[in-house]
Order: sequence, then C-alpha cells, then structure tokens
Amino acid sequence: MSLLTVGTVAFDSIETPFGKVDKVIGGAATYICWAASYFCDKQDLVSVIGDDWPVDEIKLLNSRGVDTRGLQIKNGEKSFFWAGKYREDLNQRDTLVTELNVLADFDPVLPESYQDAEYLMLGNLTPEIQMAVIRQMEKRPRLIAMDTMNFWMDVAMESLLKTIKMVDVLTINDEEARQLSGEYSLVKAAKKIFDLGPKYLVIKKGEHGALLFHGDEVFFAPALPLLEVRDPTGAGDTFAGGFMGYIANTNDTSFENLKRALIYGSAMASFCVEEFSLDRLKRITPEELQTRMTKFKNLVHYTL
Repeated sequence: MSLLTVGTVAFDSIETPFGKVDKVIGGAATYICWAASYFCDKQDLVSVIGDDWPVDEIKLLNSRGVDTRGLQIKNGEKSFFWAGKYREDLNQRDTLVTELNVLADFDPVLPESYQDAEYLMLGNLTPEIQMAVIRQMEKRPRLIAMDTMNFWMDVAMESLLKTIKMVDVLTINDEEARQLSGEYSLVKAAKKIFDLGPKYLVIKKGEHGALLFHGDEVFFAPALPLLEVRDPTGAGDTFAGGFMGYIANTNDTSFENLKRALIYGSAMASFCVEEFSLDRLKRITPEELQTRMTKFKNLVHYTL
C-alpha cells in the first residue's frame, strides 16, 4: 500500500558530545522516507528544496521506492537549514541557526497520482500546510498520522486544533502532550487529546520509549539500551517512518497491529541514533533489523 509523506527535506549542522558534522542531509521527511523504505516499497514525497540539494540524494530515495515528483525544486534558492548543539545528556539541545529559505513560502502541491494514497504521514510543518495537504486528497486515506510540536501550540493553536481534528494518529512528546492537554498525568492528557479528534495517540519519551493510547487501552514500547548513541537528530521522525511504513506494508490499522508498528518504529529509531545524519539508516540489513526486533522482544518478555 502507498504511503504519502509530507515534511521537510533539509541540511543540518549538528554538534553533540561525541562529534560535530556540518551541512549533512536531514529533514523530517527524509528520515521518515528512509525508515519507511525498509517496509513499504511504494512511497510518495511532498516537500521543497533549493538547487543546492545533491541530485544523488534524490536518486537514492528513488532507488528506495520513493516517488519524488512532489518534491519541488526552486532554482536559485537555498534549502531549509538547521543547526543545533546537544548538551551532555542528549535530551536537551540548543538551536543555533534556523534558515527557512525555500520553506518560507512552501505551498504543497500533490501530483494527481498522490491523491489516492492509502496512508498519509504529515511531518512537523505549519498546521496550515498539513491541513492543505489533507484537503488535496481525492479520498480520505485509511490512516492519517500527524506530528507536531510545542512551537505551533504557542503560535498557531487555533489552526493546530482544526488540523488535529482531521487526523487519526497524533504523535507528540510527553512535554507537548502536557501542554496541549493541560494535564500532567499522561493518561489524563490522552483522554483530553482524544476529545480533540484523533483515535490514536503516540507519546514519545525519547530514551524512555513511547506510549500508544487508544480509548482506554495503553501499550508501551521501550527504547533499546544501546552501547553507543552519537546523534539523536531525526530519531522521532525515523520512529514515525518505521511506524507508518510497517502499517502501510501490512495494511492493517487494528490496535494490535499498531502495537507491533510501535516496536518497529522504536527499532528503526535505535539505528538512527547510532551515527550522525542518515549514515546508519542507509545501511541496515534485514538480518540486523530482525536481530534488533528479537532484542526488543527479549527486553520485555517475562513469565508469571
């Protein structure tokens, strides 16, 4: 089944306690598409870049089954750029530079062949852009997932709430869930967020895993303890890509299948953080993925 992803394709400069890289490949949609490509062989991408973007990176996405006809290329302009520095515990980072460039006036246009995609992943963008994409769909996808952040809660709450009402799955972190709901308890927060419209809620907790809520049901996916973590950039988007890629591949939107998807998303994120940028994501083997899934299973398995 086809997965349509809308989000940023960007350059990043990143500094962590374990190294520094300048102007490497990044962006929410990039991470989502690469992670999803290990499960889903038909993807569509909607984003915007400048003519400074490496052609080889587009070809690599194409080789992974990603259709890039929805990727706008603006000649004479620069791609979105972000620079950040992580602190010692890697849970906190400081944004040093944000250059919107081509993203400043991004108007997503869905090619006709994209408009009947069965699954839609809305990466973190303005709520207006996310809403505009949903409205261009010829028919409602089987499942619409949306990522957002506290910034939009601060500056665009009205349009954010309208967009949330249109989606099936909302993915946010624990701080954002508390801000959106006004509740400290994540269980209470989930109940209030369900009143806003989504059927499912994924609350990401970084190195402490992720929670999946549906009605009164709750499922927890741990984060795998790793020997080495070098760069957490893109981990949340990689998680979303694995999550939605697995669902699109299985074409099953039941709560039981979403629980499995949560584990696959966590597994993909565990690869992402091991190296900078997309370096680790680009060379995962089927055997490595299966081994990691076994580790996740062993991590939570017990007998009474």
